[in-house]
Amino acid sequence: MFDKFKQIGELKKMRDEAMRIQKELAAEKVEISEGDIKIIISGDQKIHELEINGEPQPKLIDVLNKAVKRSQEVAAKKVQSMSGGLSGLLGR
Repeated sequence: MFDKFKQIGELKKMRDEAMRIQKELAAEKVEISEGDIKIIISGDQKIHELEINGEPQPKLIDVLNKAVKRSQEVAAKKVQSMSGGLSGLLGR
């Protein structure tokens, strides 16, 4: 029984660490400029700025962010199915 509490405590530590890293990634910004295109993206893969020929592209940013989010969801489902989710860690 105490092993289950220990496992839950370990899972909480892992979750807290993951959340901390996620916040740090969101604060990181990467800027790339090539030719007439400039893009600023955060470490958590959200596009913040996109300019083509000096013109902001808000609609393109919105569509790209939706596509990135969808691809992350697909990847998360694949990883979860491979690992069996958290049930394996909890001994279920």
